[in-house]
Amino acid sequence: MHPIKRAVEYKGSVEFTRSELVGILAFSLRLMDVKAAKKLIAKSLEEGLLEELGGVLVVNKALLAEEEAEEDLFNEMAAHIAGSLGWEREEVIEGIKSMRERYGDLDEKVLAYLFGMDKGVDMSRFKDRLDV
Repeated sequence: MHPIKRAVEYKGSVEFTRSELVGILAFSLRLMDVKAAKKLIAKSLEEGLLEELGGVLVVNKALLAEEEAEEDLFNEMAAHIAGSLGWEREEVIEGIKSMRERYGDLDEKVLAYLFGMDKGVDMSRFKDRLDV
């Protein structure tokens, strides 16, 4: 689950002050340290996942839903690969991470697809769902 979504569920609102969101991510939910929470907020502002309106950060619900769907696809692909190979999910995740060294900074869903193909797993059911 995306950390911003966890923060929204924790607070029950899509509006945060910057310090409140950092506090929820770092201290209340213990998802990351303060520095990582600040980086996530900056990245989310750049990507439009968060919008700053009058000193208040507002979550873009539509983009958050998209992020969740993408994360779900990655998890679904990892589970499919693990099941097909008889591996643990963590082994698949490590293998996907090692693909990054070979292919560079590709989207993690594409890397998962390539990893599955490389290992001989039928990944055809995911082909149309990739945004490439």
